[in-house]
Order: sequence, then structure tokens, then C-alpha cells
Amino acid sequence: MQKQLADFKLDEKVAVFALLSSLELRTTQQGKPYLVMTFTDRSGDIRGMKWEVTDNDLKDLQVGEVVFVEGVKQSYRDQEQLKVLSIRLTQAGEPSNPADFLQRAPKAQAAMETEVERLVLQITQANWQRIVRYLLKKYHQAFFTFPAAKANHHAFAGGLAYHSLSIVHMAQAVADQYDQVDRRLLYAASLLHDLGKVLELSGPVATHYTRAGNLIGHITLIDEQIVLAAQELKMDIYAEDLLLLRHTVLAHHGLLEYGSPVQPQIKEAEILHQLDQLDASMQAFDQALAQTEPGHFSSRQWALDRRSVYHPEMD
Repeated sequence: MQKQLADFKLDEKVAVFALLSSLELRTTQQGKPYLVMTFTDRSGDIRGMKWEVTDNDLKDLQVGEVVFVEGVKQSYRDQEQLKVLSIRLTQAGEPSNPADFLQRAPKAQAAMETEVERLVLQITQANWQRIVRYLLKKYHQAFFTFPAAKANHHAFAGGLAYHSLSIVHMAQAVADQYDQVDRRLLYAASLLHDLGKVLELSGPVATHYTRAGNLIGHITLIDEQIVLAAQELKMDIYAEDLLLLRHTVLAHHGLLEYGSPVQPQIKEAEILHQLDQLDASMQAFDQALAQTEPGHFSSRQWALDRRSVYHPEMD
């Protein structure tokens, strides 16, 4: 079985097929060109540096294409990276489908679709259910195939739906624990809270931020979609039920400096904010642990405030 990017050790020679997820031409202080790249396969991503740039590199390499890359895995500032010695496009008979190199959600799309449909039926407040149905139908394919982020948590194909369902699972337990929690509102907001990422991000292959994503961001984008859906469905966007749904979604990052236009002012909004943070952190831990041998510490994790993660040796 062919080794993947994460299987190679430091200082080991690497020779693999991988998806070219990003490509940037830069110049050294001495005016010499070099390439900064990101390579992806189902084991994860790695940054690559090519210091000797050829005319063919500049002419042939395209983001989103499968390439054959040779190099040496190194460590720089506590992060693994690949010193690229050679790189070329794939040839006839070699792997060439970018979809074959994408990390995917642990749960199949069909299973997630079935579960979402069941959960929507539990949103028994009529307007909330209608808006959720409307938007999930409008963005059905993207919701179940997009990542939840460009990097960090749930940055894999299907990650958006997987993350949303994970939050609903935790929300069910929280609603059992505390009184006066409106499950209908919590489930509706949990399913919609990150749906703006289908407009913020380009898709699962070579993911990048769109113009709307850079200029506006997913929180404002999903509020806009809720308003447009409500208007299409002839609802009053300033009625209490619509304001509660919009507030819960708008406040899910918790703090103004983290991108939320408002801070949580109802229980459901606070619960969604805390669960969103928890699920993102646990995914970041899982990703770091998968790349760390037992008894060792991971490299510093940007998604965890640059903390290192320890992988216990205990069973």
C-alpha cells in the first residue's frame, strides 16, 4: 500500500502522489524566486518549499491538480514541511482525480442526510422548520460536501455537515440537563449556524476564501440568507421567533473580537457558542493526536492557541 504524507518520518525521502492545494510564487531577499505550496492527501496537509524554480514549474503547475512530488520531510519552527526536490503533473495511467486525495468526514453523506432529515422533523416550531428546510434544500449539495473551514477544525470534505450534526448531538444532551432550553431553537440554529460557509469558502478541493467570505464572513452571510428565506416565505423578519433564530446564529462565536456581531443574550445562544467551541477544540485535539506518537508531544497547534498536545501511552 502506497505511503501517504503523514506516514513519512522527519528526514525521510518522500515520493508520493498528492493534491496541490495551494501555490504561491515568492522572492527571497536576494531576488531569487521560490515556490510555497500545500500538498494534500487523505492523511492531511503539509507545506512544501521549492527553492529551485524552473520554467516548467511556472507553466505547468495548477492549484487543484494531482501531482507527483519528491522531496525530504523536514521540521521548521516546530512544524513539519517538505523540501521539494522535484514536482510534475501526473501522466496517463497515474492517479489524477482530486477527489481521491481529499480527507472525508467519518460518516457517509447518505447517513448524514438521513439524520438531518430526522432532526428537522424535531423542529416543531413552524417558521424555524420552514427556514431550515428552505435553506438546506437550497444549499443541499454544498452543505453535505463542503469543509467547515479552510484549515483547523473539520477542514475535510463533508466537515460542515459532520460538525453541525456533532453540535446537535451535544445539544440534545445539554437540553436534557438544563431546564427551559428550547430544543427547537437550539436544533434549528445548530444546523444553520455555519451554513454561511458555503458562500464563504470555495469548496472541498483547494479550499480558499471567496470574495464574499473575505469581505463579509460566514456569520453575516448566513444571517442574510435567513432574512432572504424569511422574505421569500412571507415571514416578518422582526417577529420574535425570527429574531431569536437570527440572534442565536449571529452570537455563536460568542465575542465581538471573534466575529460575532452580538454576544449571547439567551440560553440557546450561549449553549450553541459553547458547543461550537468544544467541538472545534476536540477536532483539533483529534487531528494532533493522530499525527503524534504515544508518549510524545505534538507540534504547536495554531487552532489550540499554539499549545502542544500530549499523546498518553496508557491504554
